[in-house]
Amino acid sequence: MKICVIGAGYVGLTAGACLSEIGHNVICVDNDKVKINNLKKSIMPFFEPELFEIVSSNLKRRSLSFSLDISDAIKKSDVCFIAVGTPQKADGSCDLSSVFDVAKQIGKSINGYKLIVNKSTSLIGTTEKIKKIIQLETSSDIDVIVNPEFLSQGSAVKNFLKPDRLIIGATSQRAIEIFKKIYSPLLISSERFVVMDEKSAEMTKYASNIFLATKISYMNEIANLCEKVGANINNVKLGMSYDNRIGDKFLNSGIGFGGSCFPKDIEAILSLAKEFNCNLDIVSSVGLVNKNQRKIFLNKILNKFNNNIPNKVFSIWGLSFKPDTSDVRCSPSIDIISFLLDCNAKINVYDPKANNNIKDMFKDKISYFDNPYEALQNADALIILTDWKEFLSPDFNKIKTLLKTSIIFDGRNLYDKNYLLSLGIEYFGIGV
Repeated sequence: MKICVIGAGYVGLTAGACLSEIGHNVICVDNDKVKINNLKKSIMPFFEPELFEIVSSNLKRRSLSFSLDISDAIKKSDVCFIAVGTPQKADGSCDLSSVFDVAKQIGKSINGYKLIVNKSTSLIGTTEKIKKIIQLETSSDIDVIVNPEFLSQGSAVKNFLKPDRLIIGATSQRAIEIFKKIYSPLLISSERFVVMDEKSAEMTKYASNIFLATKISYMNEIANLCEKVGANINNVKLGMSYDNRIGDKFLNSGIGFGGSCFPKDIEAILSLAKEFNCNLDIVSSVGLVNKNQRKIFLNKILNKFNNNIPNKVFSIWGLSFKPDTSDVRCSPSIDIISFLLDCNAKINVYDPKANNNIKDMFKDKISYFDNPYEALQNADALIILTDWKEFLSPDFNKIKTLLKTSIIFDGRNLYDKNYLLSLGIEYFGIGV
């Protein structure tokens, strides 16, 4: 099938590459000239495991191409996926201007029946608005459906090629059958192919993300109580995880969630609820708990150094909001670094993929290292902010030798407190 994906960002590029991988001819369109020229040479705009390999192989097979010409891509395609950004406005609401601009361009370029699939995270009612915008520009027959994405950064390719469910909001049987044909190579079982009305599908995206964020904030609150009463959150997590009603996902305590989805989705749904005069007390608390968790972690550092950290040197391992991605959007590292700099501390940082992205923000205010141990030289403490695999089993004796004082502040609970204490390393985790 001939498909165009409008928007070569995280969602669009992953979707376009994976759709070409399962046999379709895909054109990825974006208005960023530098990005498109780089992608034509297999230069990725971000790090995502397996994505480079898929893009490169399908470029060579010519089943995947990149273009700046949206009109040409629409005319050449049977199906158009909308995958542009929907950033957060100052009031917390979702900025849908790019989605609607694309809808207008689709309407102006249509040359026959098209299936339009919205994959951009959009407020409830957006699919209906997209259809109306397109119909103002053309009399051609169209179907507009919504297909919310549930890709997780760090495992996006796997999530796309082996989805746990596919959800679409559609009322047209013709559109449903075409969509099933697109994804038929993935052999998705019928019970995991879920068709519903458009508004419910749009809401499902928000409800799912906010529920996962709620689990994280809940566990962080329990972790904080564990510290007060002398319990260990890692043991509590283990006990909870064997309950089939709860499961073992998103139960890790730490410094809270970040990224482009959870924080933005919480604010967007709260803004929508306010518009309809509907109180969402639990959702509101999820965001507040997450912000407060970073303050609690910083207080551990301040208390240890008696609020005297000017000119102290802190080595930070991990800058991305989660492992296996270079994304630092809303990452806890930004708040931690900003606070420490405001206190006139000195910062050494290391991340296997995100150094350059943080450098765009902090410039020469902090020092960047290509090796985690080099970042430890003469530091007063090590701060762990991302649970990259390479941090799971470090050389603790080397850490102890390189640090000026043997102190680790672990924002991801990677290490066993008693073991580190036996090595003479002072350890501060979350809820342990």
